[in-house]
Amino acid sequence: MASGTTAPPPPANLRRIVAASLIGTTIEWYDFFLYGSAAALVFNKLFFPDSDPLVGTLLSFLTYAVGFAARPLGALVFGHYGDRLGRKKLLVLSLLLMGGATFAIGLLPTHATIGSAAPVLLTVLRLVQGFALGGEWGGAVLLVSEHGDARRRGFWASWPQTGAPAGQLLATGVLSLLTATLSDSAFGSWGWRIPFLLSGVLVIVGLWIRLSVDESPVFKQALAQAEARKTARTSADAAEKLPLVSVLRHHWRDVLVAMGARMAENISYYVITAFILVYATTSAGISKQTALNSVLIASAVHFAVIPAWGALSDRIGRRPVYLLGAVGIGLWMFPFFRLIDTGGFGNLILAVTVGLVLHGAMYAPQAAFFSEMFATRMRYSGASIGAQFASVAAGAPAPLIATALLDSYGNSTPIALYVIAAAVLTVIAVGVAKETRHRDLADIEPSEGAEPTAARAAESHSV
Repeated sequence: MASGTTAPPPPANLRRIVAASLIGTTIEWYDFFLYGSAAALVFNKLFFPDSDPLVGTLLSFLTYAVGFAARPLGALVFGHYGDRLGRKKLLVLSLLLMGGATFAIGLLPTHATIGSAAPVLLTVLRLVQGFALGGEWGGAVLLVSEHGDARRRGFWASWPQTGAPAGQLLATGVLSLLTATLSDSAFGSWGWRIPFLLSGVLVIVGLWIRLSVDESPVFKQALAQAEARKTARTSADAAEKLPLVSVLRHHWRDVLVAMGARMAENISYYVITAFILVYATTSAGISKQTALNSVLIASAVHFAVIPAWGALSDRIGRRPVYLLGAVGIGLWMFPFFRLIDTGGFGNLILAVTVGLVLHGAMYAPQAAFFSEMFATRMRYSGASIGAQFASVAAGAPAPLIATALLDSYGNSTPIALYVIAAAVLTVIAVGVAKETRHRDLADIEPSEGAEPTAARAAESHSV
């Protein structure tokens, strides 16, 4: 099979599609990371005031983890309807859900006002956030992957991935500005609400851009083919029309590979960006403002290197770049914590920046890598399920486990070993996967009684 036979769209159209995906993922990650930063900094006092400070942080991170628990459900629902109705409609819905939940958190009464109902409401809104994000990622990367030039798919598909550091940059930047200009009492009283309320403005901008793009041509072609075959289907084929059933039938190995690939990427990211705010301020004696500034600077570098890693994956393959990141992040964990323990601002920036650069080597090719694993009419479901089910075991408990390990052992060694174990799992998963960069998304369709065409194509193009 020739690689990349699908004609690329006009450059202006592709840039608009990339912008629509990027603005949406930026807003959704801004909302999601804003919660994580607030959980580390103020939610323990506002919603769990009767607890010991570290226990309060644990409870705060527990509500943070609840958002991850809803992501697989979002992946199932959005993936199912995204594979049936199209990518664009579901992306608009995910943006509205995430933005609405985040805005509502900014209006939420605290424990001091309504007692135990406050953390309950906070948890419900966090569930809505997780549900929306579970559907956002798959649709955003597919919209770009299915529009873009196959020869540069890794580069173009990596741009929606930059929404994560862009959202982190935006969330951390707003929080850093507020903590620098407001007293601790003012920030704890009302200042923390401002970043959540700003989400309403961001959602309006995101909707305006996202509604202006066209549906994926690859999806429209696959939908037309499915409609043409509809009259020829028998009752025995009915289950095949359900994307989830098709994914589990044709792509279960790919789902497992995607889940394994996510372990080091997801766990390391939340240790580096969320748990670091706890570790730096409690164990290393670094101020809250300094810790936020280090994440802010590192996130800017992270944003810049992701497209570069994506472009490299177009040249040498998804697997080599991904493996470089997984091995690198495992080797970096002990130096990472040692640098933070020095208490120096420069060492803190170095620790977080190198960690996020190595994370980017996994995160950048992930969009194209996962998209290329699955057939068009089950791609939204397959990519979302593989990515989001892994987040329950990886990103969800990562800050919680890291905080608990710190509380139990009083040092960073078990936390470093925890991330290293995740890196080993990812190396194994990506190591047994097949290279995908030569696959033509328009040609990847499963055939009855056989492995998907994609699997056969990989045999001749694997590196």
